[in-house]
Order: sequence, then structure tokens, then C-alpha cells
Amino acid sequence: MCTGKCAKCIGASLYPLAFCCVIANILLFFPNFEVEYVEDTNKLTPEVLYLGGILGGGIMILFPAIHIHATGNGGCCTNRCGMFLSIIFAALGVVGSGYCLATSSLGLVNGPMCVDGTGNWTRPFLTDFEDLEGNEENYLFHYELWDKCHRPKDVILFNVVLFALLIGCSLIELVLCLLQMINGLFGCICGTCGKRRANPV
Repeated sequence: MCTGKCAKCIGASLYPLAFCCVIANILLFFPNFEVEYVEDTNKLTPEVLYLGGILGGGIMILFPAIHIHATGNGGCCTNRCGMFLSIIFAALGVVGSGYCLATSSLGLVNGPMCVDGTGNWTRPFLTDFEDLEGNEENYLFHYELWDKCHRPKDVILFNVVLFALLIGCSLIELVLCLLQMINGLFGCICGTCGKRRANPV
């Protein structure tokens, strides 16, 4: 496949992924679609406040997507300068998607802020990555433990779904940006390629 067409395809694919990341991060500010908790950020899951989906998976992906897509529209393989710049922008996308992936993974593993059985706001499932494997009482694998959170209602399911969506989208963004870095390198080496001239009859 021509490097320009590949860049165009990658750039177009990044737009909906960035949009999904932004929307998912915004929704995390409203557990169970309730607005009262956003007024006190101490009641929100800390990883939500890191804005991994808005900054990392959203804004830091949107700029590379625009340039990569424009590079693909420049012609069959466009020019060496454009492809070189696409490598730099794709590297920015790798950093952004990596940030989103890291913060979302932390949010998923550590669990949400919620009101426990004693009526206090806490994180009853807070754990380390090292303790995740082989932990028989990890909330991700034992739904019966979800009763530890009394309020907001269904906050665990809410967080798990949205953080999992962020992880999935950011992982795809990461792969696409890495592919564009390789694609851009080939574009720099190969240069431009124009349409074949028609042979004279």
C-alpha cells in the first residue's frame, strides 16, 4: 500500500478514537450520570482527574490525526518533509495514548471512590499491580465484592465499562501511531511517487 494512502487511513481512524476517549473521560466525572459528585472532586476517582482521556487520548491524538490525515491527502505518497513531520506528530500521539492507557489502567485496577458500609468515602479495592495477579479477592474477578460500594449506585460497573473503553481506544491509538511512525519512515526513504503516465498509443 502507498505510504500516503496508509497515512490517510490512519489519520481518519484516529478521529473517532479521540472522540470516544474525550466522551468517556467526561462521563467519568458523573458517576451513574449524577451531577452532585462533580462538585466535590474528593468524591471522584483520582485517575479521572488526571484527564487521561481528554488530554492524552483526546487532544494529544487529535493534532497528530489532523496532520497525518493531511499528509495522506497530499498525494500518493506526498513529500519527504511531510512524512518526516508525521513521524514527529505520531510520536506525540504515542505519548498521549500511552498516558491515557496508564491512567485508565490505574483507575481500573484501583477501583472507584465510593461510600462503603461505614458511610465513609474511600477506595475499598485499592491495590497494587503486583498484587493483581493471583489475588483471589480482586473486585474485577469477584462481582459479589461490588456490594462494598453503596453509593453512587452502580459506580463500579460505570467505572469498569468506561475505563475499559479508554484502555481499548488508547491501545488502538498507540498501535496506529506506532504504525504511522514506521509508515512515515518508509515515506522519508522512498520519497514521492506520482501516478504512472499513460503509455502513448
